[in-house]
Amino acid sequence: MLNQFLAVANQLGVNFERLGVMLPILALVFVPLERLWPKQRQQVLRPDILTDLAYYFVGGTLTALLLMLAGALLVRAMQGWIPAAWLQWVAAQPWWLLMPASLVVGDLAYYWAHRWSHQMPWLWQFHAIHHSAERMDWLVNTRTHPVDAVYTRCIVLIPSYLLGLAQGGIDSANGMMIAVALFNRAWTSFVHANVRWRLRGLDGLISTPAFHHWHHANDGAAYVNKNYAALLPVWDLLFGSFHLPKAFPQRYGISQAVSPGFLRQLLRPLPRPRGR
Repeated sequence: MLNQFLAVANQLGVNFERLGVMLPILALVFVPLERLWPKQRQQVLRPDILTDLAYYFVGGTLTALLLMLAGALLVRAMQGWIPAAWLQWVAAQPWWLLMPASLVVGDLAYYWAHRWSHQMPWLWQFHAIHHSAERMDWLVNTRTHPVDAVYTRCIVLIPSYLLGLAQGGIDSANGMMIAVALFNRAWTSFVHANVRWRLRGLDGLISTPAFHHWHHANDGAAYVNKNYAALLPVWDLLFGSFHLPKAFPQRYGISQAVSPGFLRQLLRPLPRPRGR
């Protein structure tokens, strides 16, 4: 038991160190971009930046802890479902084939996990926190409730594991899985960034700031619940949720009231004892 506790504590420490290393790197990339090509003029040290930094470090560490528990349970439940010969065949494939396969499978699973988080009221209570931001920038990407993050990652894990693309589980040290995770972190920061780039040759082919900003739009009922894909808009085209006009949205956020501050947002969606 002690060894297991120490292993978990060590893993959390490593995760915290990774977050600390990545934050200045992301800031060095995105802060200058947002100052040079802003979609909206806004301060770098905006009023709610401490909330998003709390989500980045504290929320990220809580997410890692919950993810280890939930991922281990999922992997144990699915063990024995996949023929060993298939797993060996997949493991023998080159990284340049496995990485795009992981991105495509994961993005399709993410599309539906994301869409359900908008359609199911209980899930929306957690996901609404991410949409509460009324100004977009690269750090808004971190404003995600741990329950929302774990739910989404577990939905993505299921088909990836069943296809043999995540054989080490959700915390695999496999280099390909780490590369996919780092790419996703950087790209999701980019599509949330406060930049006015259109990337016209890529719009509609991959998720871009223009594409994802419309997912956060608060310009009227006709423009909500659009553009769920994290990377490939083809899923939105196939399932009827694609929206990409020439202009950027004028307003962001949601009409629903969301409590200010990290702790209030963290606790409010959780079930409460009767009588409270």
